[in-house]
Amino acid sequence: MTPTARLLAFAAAPHVLPGSVRADCERLVADTLAVGAAGWTAPGMAGVLAVARGWGEGAEARLLGEADARLPAGAAAYANCFAIHCLEWDAVHEGAVCHALTAVVPAVLAVADRRGGAALDDMLTAIAVGVDVASGLGIAADSALSFFRPATAGIYGAALAAARIAGLPAAAFADVLGLAHAHAAGTMQAHSEGSIALPLQLANAARGAVHAVDLVRHGLTGPHDVLQGPFGHFSLFERGDLARYTGGLGQVWRISEISTKPFPSGRASHAALGALAEFAGREVAGVQLHVPPLIRHLVGRPALPDMTAAYARLCLPFLAALMLTDGQIDPRRFTAPVFADAALQALAARVELVDDGNADPNALSPQRLIVTLADGTRIERSVPATLGSPLMPLGAVEARVKAALCRSLAPPGHDPRLFAAPMAYLTDPT
Repeated sequence: MTPTARLLAFAAAPHVLPGSVRADCERLVADTLAVGAAGWTAPGMAGVLAVARGWGEGAEARLLGEADARLPAGAAAYANCFAIHCLEWDAVHEGAVCHALTAVVPAVLAVADRRGGAALDDMLTAIAVGVDVASGLGIAADSALSFFRPATAGIYGAALAAARIAGLPAAAFADVLGLAHAHAAGTMQAHSEGSIALPLQLANAARGAVHAVDLVRHGLTGPHDVLQGPFGHFSLFERGDLARYTGGLGQVWRISEISTKPFPSGRASHAALGALAEFAGREVAGVQLHVPPLIRHLVGRPALPDMTAAYARLCLPFLAALMLTDGQIDPRRFTAPVFADAALQALAARVELVDDGNADPNALSPQRLIVTLADGTRIERSVPATLGSPLMPLGAVEARVKAALCRSLAPPGHDPRLFAAPMAYLTDPT
């Protein structure tokens, strides 16, 4: 059996999630829904909704920030996915460098809503399978990021997860995968420029996943050798060995390797921000971070007084200055007057990122932090793991702080079950 055939067999097979995996899935889905509700008030959301509402009439699927609103399934998946990623607060598989739930959850939710809901076991299993596939493709990669992996890998996981909920037969999954490949897109140029196009690329993946399923439902087919073929994923988007992932399929559920994000900013900033929290409010003369090359590429951009919110979320010098000043990262501080604040700009200028020479192009850790206080005291901290990762999970207090901030950012019109009973929200579209 080829690696692609193994992946498809896994995606279509019946599964019973182990208890710990199911618990991880519930926790991460709840986190994803909460982050999506918070993102509903973020910059750009109004424009995304205006566009999505122009794609046709239909009361098929719910919107995370508007309890009484419905859109066609593809449009709802698009809007919800943008909301989940636009604050850079969504969960991530660090080893895969992939926000694996971000496209999967809204695609599954949209298809389930259109069917009038689905059983919790079915939805959690579909999400776990989709997250596994998206994460696995990242694990199989050994090249540096040039395409935006959460979108280009995420669409496959989202499409196969949605195919399960849609009730497609196993024989149709190869066509779903092929048409997901036909819809796959998104590059790192948006990340390099700190552009709001980044969450739009992920939103396109969620919508494309629903489209792939719908096309197959209506009898269309797709190419089948889309992962290993001459113009497939591992020829165009990545370099890698798919067998590195598929050789262990079913032995480890990748959703249990996912990290939650304590701060609404690029994940590459979180190791530093978690370590800098202890210095909040103190007079800091300088900060030096020794980091893998990928960290510098993802969040090493300079702080600018006229930057956008999307840029600032991926700007570690600004984020570090905000953490040292406020002791937290609050999206409501991502405004033009705050970006132009002279004191914050001066503090950000004292933050230096140093390439530590890590040879792994996908490494996010380990990192080393050196803080020099105003009195000349030099304090060094090793950061072997990032806060929110399986090696350093959020504590109960930290999780409550995140949930409370998400709730405070969510619009008044959101369904309260998103926070009070997220699994009930997931399964019941009424």
